[in-house]
This record gives sequence, structure tokens and C-alpha cells, in this order.
Amino acid sequence: MLPVITGVAMLLGTSFAARAQEPTAAGLWQKVEKGKPVIWVLMIDHDGTFEGVMARMFPESEENAGLICSKCTDDRKNAPVLGISFIRAMKRKGLEYLGGNVLDPRDGDIWKAKMTVSPDGQALTLRGYVLTPMLGKNETWYRLPESAMASVDPAIIAKYLPAQAVAPKPPVVTKKHPVPLRAH
Repeated sequence: MLPVITGVAMLLGTSFAARAQEPTAAGLWQKVEKGKPVIWVLMIDHDGTFEGVMARMFPESEENAGLICSKCTDDRKNAPVLGISFIRAMKRKGLEYLGGNVLDPRDGDIWKAKMTVSPDGQALTLRGYVLTPMLGKNETWYRLPESAMASVDPAIIAKYLPAQAVAPKPPVVTKKHPVPLRAH
């Protein structure tokens, strides 16, 4: 009986270890079109439920720089696109993330969504769809190095990753010594 229990324990231990080593969607990703960056997406893990935020934009013109989600119909209505939570409720199942949705801030449409992380953890494919994944479109994003987080707006980091936000340094306080009064 002991060899069976030991075997089961080893099998479970191996299974948990393999799962722990699987790459995650959490991190900073870049969408590229025509060889140029378009957006950076910050994927956040909230205890197994993942959220994606527009962390940095590379607009082609200045007029696209301050976009707001004017056509959104939920809590994101009139929110700035930079910093908007546009991927929500993705639940991890191995390398796949299911059951969530993705917002297109250009028209306010919300699509069902699923994501897949490549086995090497360097690519993330988002599929937005209507009714069934067969009726959808893929986008593939590429993982950015951890050092790229320094280029993300500190307000976005503070809002979505408060534990990683850099606390402002307290002002330097100098003691003022009273000036002695002179006798005249």
C-alpha cells in the first residue's frame, strides 16, 4: 500500500510542479502592426482571473493621443483609452484563458474572448468572437522584458499594481531654529 501512496503523491507533485512552471499571461505585452508598436497591454492576475489594461499607446497622430471611450455603454463610458481595462474575466486553464470578454474602445463593442499563451511564454494570442470562437479574429502580442515596465505611466501602475508602485519620497523637512532676538 505504501508504494501506491508514494506513487500517487509523486504523480500529484509532478503535476503541480509542471503547472507551476507553465508560462502565464500576466505581464506586459506589445501589439505590433506593420513592424511598429501599436499598444502595450498589461495583463494582471487577480487570483486566477485575468484583466488586460491599455498600458501604453503609440498613436499615429496627436489627435489620437487623448482618446476616450465615448461609445462605451458600461462603467468605462468616457474613460480615457490609455489605462482602460479592456480585457476582463479571463479564467486560466493551463495555457488557455477562457470565459472573458474584450472591449473595442473605438466602437464600444464588447466581444467574448479567449486567450492562449505560447508554450515558451513569449506570445499571447487573443481571440475576440461572437457566439462561437469560429466566428472571430485573432491578435498576437509579444512579451516585453520586465524592464519595459519603467516606461508605463506611473498612474497606471499605481491603479492596477499598487504593490509595485513607487512611493513618492517624502519631502525633506529642515528644522528651523528660532532666530534669537537682539537687544537694542
